[in-house]
Amino acid sequence: MYVVGLLYHPSSDNIGNVNNLEKSLAPILPQFYPFAGRYIKENQSVDCSDQGAEYVEAKVDCDLLDIIGSEVQPMELNDLLPVEVGAADEASDPILSIQISKFKCGGVTIATAISHRVIDTSSLGTFLSAWAKAIRGDNSTEPIIPKFDSPLNFLQVENLGEIDSETSRTRDPTFVTKRILFSKKEIANLRARVSHLYGKSDRPPSRVLVVSSFLSEALMRCDRVKHGKSRACLIAAEETKSLDFEHLVPLLSNTIEKAVLDCSKILSNAEDARKFLFDAVAGAIEKLLDGNLNSIWFMLEKWL
Repeated sequence: MYVVGLLYHPSSDNIGNVNNLEKSLAPILPQFYPFAGRYIKENQSVDCSDQGAEYVEAKVDCDLLDIIGSEVQPMELNDLLPVEVGAADEASDPILSIQISKFKCGGVTIATAISHRVIDTSSLGTFLSAWAKAIRGDNSTEPIIPKFDSPLNFLQVENLGEIDSETSRTRDPTFVTKRILFSKKEIANLRARVSHLYGKSDRPPSRVLVVSSFLSEALMRCDRVKHGKSRACLIAAEETKSLDFEHLVPLLSNTIEKAVLDCSKILSNAEDARKFLFDAVAGAIEKLLDGNLNSIWFMLEKWL
């Protein structure tokens, strides 16, 4: 499916000449040549015949602050995206789509949509860094050039099989998107609630961890009201029936630490690579599709 990112610039001065965005993209895209190809799902490959990335410019008849304020409805942000957030497996689907939206105030948004079959967030970050460098005309440092050598670093795992999970090409109207804002004070209060779980020499729980745990508790309580009972919940790859915030914080923390440790084994052991890269995801999706288990997924991204 397409995975999207949206970058906000209060003033076009932050990114130089807006009219130079497309021009500066031209010399960068050939270095990332798979981004301009098309995915061929029959043999799980990329046809790199220079079909091109999609580039769209739009004018928005309002100020940037009007669409990033606290009153904005999240679904309205879809108008700033170049494509629908859905399946991206057809040969006609661009692997990379970009939309530049220019606002009356001079602000600009840069929206990217990438086929997750081909590009991950780390690769997109490398691409955006190279593009930003070209926009600035920065020749003072080493050029940012991608390396397509992951097969040399990752052990090949054969016969992975398939994950039976279909992605729609159109937005499901039953899906609800909500935007929840936490102030600095509210997050500090959440961390204080679990401070007794950590010693003076321990690293305190991160802001992301306590907010994720708080939201998980709320969602699990909603699920209990909906079904009239507490169902097992698949959260961070572990099942739990506890609704307690103080229980969820260490559970999530320990699971994250275990995942980091497990990922460190991927480069050296093919069986571990299969177990962590495929089996865990396939198992979670299988349980989710069963319908008897509540499931909570967190998508955490950090843009540099």
